[in-house]
Amino acid sequence: MTKHTGKDEPVQLAGKIEPFDSFWEGPDDVEKGYGTFYKFYKNNYLKYIPDRQNAKILVISCGPGYFVNLLKVEGYTDVLGIDSGPEKIKHAQNKGLNCRLEAAFPFLQKNESPFDVIIAEQELNHLTKDEIFDFLDLAKKNLSDEGTLIVHSLNGANPMTGAEALAQNIDHFNTLTEISLNQILKHAGYRDIRIIPLNLYVFYTNPLNYIAILVDRLNTLFFRFNFKLYGKSNKIFTKKIAGICTKGV
Repeated sequence: MTKHTGKDEPVQLAGKIEPFDSFWEGPDDVEKGYGTFYKFYKNNYLKYIPDRQNAKILVISCGPGYFVNLLKVEGYTDVLGIDSGPEKIKHAQNKGLNCRLEAAFPFLQKNESPFDVIIAEQELNHLTKDEIFDFLDLAKKNLSDEGTLIVHSLNGANPMTGAEALAQNIDHFNTLTEISLNQILKHAGYRDIRIIPLNLYVFYTNPLNYIAILVDRLNTLFFRFNFKLYGKSNKIFTKKIAGICTKGV
């Protein structure tokens, strides 16, 4: 049973092997990940971070600090990363990044200083539906007025990866689409919701990257056409999608 609605209640999330509050997507070569994830995050997310470089930002499930590293390089001065994995936090601290060992739900329960931006590096799919709404509620309570929340998810609409993503990991409790992610954020009381595709092909010095982009775009056209035949309005078929939204009043 999950308990995390009260400020001091114990937390027991459903995920056991890859919990939500620890980052599991990094490569075996942790050091190499600082470069690859820098490109991925900068291409996909940086435009949605406020321009104010003194914005107070929380990165949840920060792992070895890949997103924190991006923000530091880009000049942001008030960034905190938290993760429940000790070895990952050790990597981040060895890089001089402001990251510390914390579990997400207890941290959000006890925190009293709101953030301008909250980013979750682990997919929402590592939470059950009830846990997703509990997390979104806690995140909203920890955002400043007009604060921004950024979350991401496996895309269940992708015919090639959607079902496999759900089946291949026992800690993936669901997949979402652009429609259901929007539905969840709206139901949780957020506004100015934007659902965006996450582009994997950001390595522009590699010629094969452009071939991958072309194939991806052709697949998207094919999927859109066939979804339309079945009366579906989905337009995003990337492997993953992200939701960017602001705190509702």
